[in-house]
Amino acid sequence: MGVVRSAVQGAVAGLAATAAMSAVMAAARGEGRVGRLPPKLLTRRFLPGGREYTPRPGENLATAVAHGGFGTAAGAVFGVLTGGRPPRVRTGLAYGLGVWLASYEGWVPRVTVQPPAHRDAPARTAVMAAAHLVYGCALAAVLRRMRRPRRSAARPVRGAVEDPRGPDTTAER
Repeated sequence: MGVVRSAVQGAVAGLAATAAMSAVMAAARGEGRVGRLPPKLLTRRFLPGGREYTPRPGENLATAVAHGGFGTAAGAVFGVLTGGRPPRVRTGLAYGLGVWLASYEGWVPRVTVQPPAHRDAPARTAVMAAAHLVYGCALAAVLRRMRRPRRSAARPVRGAVEDPRGPDTTAER
């Protein structure tokens, strides 16, 4: 499988995985387990004005697009890294945790949106780590399904008995 096809498959899987991850984050927010979520804070930081605590018109759509874009891009990278092979779920879990670690101990604190994960609110840290595990699991599962071999009509199914009269030709008449 080519690099471009692997990346496209990974991107599609990444978008689906981001939807699953976002559902976990929304549920935690709805239950009051976390305050402001990092994707919203990041979007506010990068919108004109640069203040992560000041709401702006259109920020919900911008947040969804930005988060979906990041998850899609991370999925494309995973697709290429797995080399066209169906990934194991544990590989996806490790990848999701790696994305969380690189983000929340790395670049996110550097853009001054929130403290590193080890200094952030424990509830938010737990929710974000769990959401990234969901992302990794879903990413691997979707990509694995996309890459599983398909059975064609020309290949016999294992254990099937061939009709001694030959193929059914009644449909051709």
